[in-house]
Amino acid sequence: MTRSGDATSIRDVARRSGVSTATVSRALRGLPNVSETTRQAVQAAAAELGYVPSPSAAGLSSGRHRAVGVVIPSMGRWFSTEVMEGADSVLRREGYDAFLVNLGAGARERLFHNALLRRRADAVIALGIDFSKEERRELRALQMPAIVVGAPVRGLRSVGIDDEVATALAVDHLLDLGHTRIAHIGGENEYGMDYTVALVRRDSWRARLRARGVEARDDWFLSAGFQMPDAKVAARELLCREDRPTAVFAGSDEMAFGVLLAAGELGLCVPEDLSVIGIDDHAWSEAFGLTTVRQDPQAQGATAARIVLDELQGVHARQRTVRAECSLVLRRTTAAPPAPHGRTMVTPSQAVQLQHTG
Repeated sequence: MTRSGDATSIRDVARRSGVSTATVSRALRGLPNVSETTRQAVQAAAAELGYVPSPSAAGLSSGRHRAVGVVIPSMGRWFSTEVMEGADSVLRREGYDAFLVNLGAGARERLFHNALLRRRADAVIALGIDFSKEERRELRALQMPAIVVGAPVRGLRSVGIDDEVATALAVDHLLDLGHTRIAHIGGENEYGMDYTVALVRRDSWRARLRARGVEARDDWFLSAGFQMPDAKVAARELLCREDRPTAVFAGSDEMAFGVLLAAGELGLCVPEDLSVIGIDDHAWSEAFGLTTVRQDPQAQGATAARIVLDELQGVHARQRTVRAECSLVLRRTTAAPPAPHGRTMVTPSQAVQLQHTG
């Protein structure tokens, strides 16, 4: 029993409820592997004694930093921001802080060699990064929970959508509408980013068309680095051709926005002259009326955070790859292809003029 005026500690709660301090911690944090009877007994003891868990004290007693490092390839990405918000909501609720490591700021060379993460973090969440074989080895050598949000990385846990499934949803939607002239604007190499996502979406676009007996033309694939300005430039080049496609599958919504802007500048009506579909369901997609394949990066970030926190408590996820949900969202940018005689054409001379005035 604690004396009047003394601060109640986790040991007091453990003695009162007849369990270990580790069990008290797990019970009060709502973690698994605690029976409901024990959880109720611990909660009752904590309420009776007026015990309030202290995140800082827990960190000192465990020798942990009570922080998780979130490694991103560059700033300003919608996907990264959403994942961060989802992870941070879980971490803060459990008394952990999240700190950002931006590879675009020159941190990559010192990320592991100077033990940046070891000095500050208990776990690592990485967002769509093209870890080299050496970096994967060094990350494992940190001996802390680590997970990737995005495409699977060999030897590491991951959370993300199945990019083949997402691509199939997009391409099948266009095919089912009657399109056979379907281009793809995607992304290939960009500093720090895992290009696996872009390659899987590109290869799946080709495979899905061929599986349905439709030609996948190499000249109808253009790379735009997952960025709206580059996608706009690529789309203008594509749509100024005399044999332009009737539909564009963009590898991300941000690139789809670029396609929509280019089509408007060229006098093409969407979806009457051109159908456009993306992947993500970006925060701006509804405003653009964009048909897309939705994913929930906030939920992916929250799942990643829960997995590394569980591992810090000795509970290891059975699945190495956690597949997040994705679904088709129909809006205003897709429709049946135009009749051949009704297509709006941009002549080569008009294209040159538009390129100079755009």
